[in-house]
Amino acid sequence: RADLWATGVSPDGHPTRFLRDRLTVDGVVTAVDLRTVADGTRVRVAGGVTHRQRPLTAGGVTFVNLEDETGLVNVVVSPGCWARYSDVVIASALVVRGRVEAVEGVVNVVAERIEPLGVRPPARSRDFR
Repeated sequence: RADLWATGVSPDGHPTRFLRDRLTVDGVVTAVDLRTVADGTRVRVAGGVTHRQRPLTAGGVTFVNLEDETGLVNVVVSPGCWARYSDVVIASALVVRGRVEAVEGVVNVVAERIEPLGVRPPARSRDFR
């Protein structure tokens, strides 16, 4: 934990691993478990932001990828949600509450609420490339 606190990196695993007990108590689902959640279910997910993308063809929608110790979570953020949480969405690690959108094996979380997670991920996100 000292390595994580001092450098933002840990040789012992992903930063969310150290928060998993707290996250589980808070009802946060892991990336791997998200695959079994039914379409339309409200969930909470958390992780370090690996990148944010806002394609010109997406009508202002921003796509955020979160990484936890089990994998990646695709998060879809509407322009309204982005505006509501504009002071938070730039954080390097997030907790997102939203609705599962599962279509043909692809699982996304459509964001409704976004909070900072409070742990630094091992690398900066690759935003808007």
